[in-house]
Amino acid sequence: MAKVTFLGAAQEVTGSCHLLESEATGRIILDCGMHQGGDAIKRIQKDNFDFDIQNLDAVILSHAHLDHSGLLPKLVSKGFSGPIFCTSATADLLRIMLNDAAGIYERDLARENLRAERKGRKRRLQREYTQGDVDRVLALCQKIPYGKQVQLSAGASLTFHDAGHILGSAITEINFFEAGEDKCLVYSGDLGNKDSILMNDPAQLDQASLVLMETTYGNRNHRNMDATLNELKDILSRTWERGGNVLIPSFAVGRTQEMLFYLGHLYYEGLLDQWQVFLDSPMALQVTKLYEKWLHLLDADDVKELTDVQKRSLEEFLPSLQISETPQDSMAINEFSKGVIVIAGSGMCTGGRIRHHLKHRVWRAENTLLFVGFQANGTLGRKLVDGATSIRMFNEEFAVKAAIETLGGFSAHAGQDELVEWITGFSNRPEVALVHGETQSMQALATRLEQEHGIACQIPARNEEISF
Repeated sequence: MAKVTFLGAAQEVTGSCHLLESEATGRIILDCGMHQGGDAIKRIQKDNFDFDIQNLDAVILSHAHLDHSGLLPKLVSKGFSGPIFCTSATADLLRIMLNDAAGIYERDLARENLRAERKGRKRRLQREYTQGDVDRVLALCQKIPYGKQVQLSAGASLTFHDAGHILGSAITEINFFEAGEDKCLVYSGDLGNKDSILMNDPAQLDQASLVLMETTYGNRNHRNMDATLNELKDILSRTWERGGNVLIPSFAVGRTQEMLFYLGHLYYEGLLDQWQVFLDSPMALQVTKLYEKWLHLLDADDVKELTDVQKRSLEEFLPSLQISETPQDSMAINEFSKGVIVIAGSGMCTGGRIRHHLKHRVWRAENTLLFVGFQANGTLGRKLVDGATSIRMFNEEFAVKAAIETLGGFSAHAGQDELVEWITGFSNRPEVALVHGETQSMQALATRLEQEHGIACQIPARNEEISF
């Protein structure tokens, strides 16, 4: 009998990893994500694999976000050498994201070892993976286009469908024959928000035996996009009146490109004349350029809007955009006392250049810190959203006096109504297991599905198994 073991993103939003085992498919993990929040070095050391790597046959990757892909280099360093199935766009993004993460990891590790040496400690922290492991991950990627069925084994096939979450994101469909019957596992990955700019709506599948469905926003819906944009205009207006600046922690993949698109709209409406806009994220810049290669995968209407103004890229769509490529460029932004919009990584303030901008501006009341994405438990971003009056960075305490704003409409995840619509779109009423959500989010969605549609959902804990 086939079974799935939930090894990550079980009653939590990070660290996605689910092990599928059956005679037909062999042993396959769906995603290999790292946990977010806290110290990166400790996270990578702590995240171990609760399965036999030597007997693992394949990895199926839903998309390139690190909470779904970040432990692939460590997996390879421990001996995995099988195929990693993903879309071509995901493979391109993976190259950017894993190389960036490896660079940060190497620098952090060297810094910690230097600190230990200064204190007279002889024991050094050892690398959990190297740049060579990243290169091996990329070499193992087998690229599959949406809608093409490929054989995993003699009795099992894999098909990817557009999840509408970020560039290259996929819903995974695995069909196999076992114990005299056809079976189908569908793993949603992260489902997109239908209001998201540039992304297509998530594909609707019809049949499944078992569906693993994400529930990031299982307990609420997003704000209407028109209302969200009006709120953005109001935040910019109020910050300008205070003589301040706007800091936007933004995910390099998806959210940054969405923000550039909407700010481009404000530019053409004449609402950004006074503002200077900086993109201060080398990785986000690489991703934005990559979007040019994959325009044919994106929403046709939004792509037409780009081309209608005779622009080929999101950079050009926002003519007032200034790129900060070097650390010196980034530091130079601090010379502006007001009227600056800074888009910088990371999206949850767990690292990256945004923390340096917080260091200079979070303690000043005229400024605004604007969150446009989900903030996971344990992250600095979540602490700020939850009302922290002081934060600790760079071994210093900083008072939080800047206005903290959250725009709920900017989300790459489906809201509750969209999740309900998607899962009720299956005609055969499959078994449902809820993943990638905090407990209250899962329980709220499970209650609604039971009461309104008679769908009983399982909410597996970490290391729990489901047979089907």
